[in-house]
Amino acid sequence: MTLEWEQVVVHSTDPTALGQWWATALGWVVVHSSEDEFEIRPAPDRLPGLEFVRLDEAKKGKSRLHLDFRPDDQDAEVARLLAHGAQRVDIGQGDQPWVVLADLEGNEFCVLARRRR
Repeated sequence: MTLEWEQVVVHSTDPTALGQWWATALGWVVVHSSEDEFEIRPAPDRLPGLEFVRLDEAKKGKSRLHLDFRPDDQDAEVARLLAHGAQRVDIGQGDQPWVVLADLEGNEFCVLARRRR
């Protein structure tokens, strides 16, 4: 048996707005858009992607799954994402080398420190 990782599904009250926010934040392309679904990928034929699916229920509490990103320059990337509308959030992480941010609907994600070479 083999499995191919297709995508991560993110429930959203506004899939188009949230999906477009992430497409811009990541520099990814839109591969599908409808009233209830919005899918983005790194390139049209590259997996995995992110699919934003309508759920008319607001997020409650801390996310049980989140994405981690490792940039070349953590400070610059955090500043860029904050300017793009992300918010700093405290989920009880304390003093850590990563920065916890949230997207437009409060989904947490981490910007990690640069990988040591």
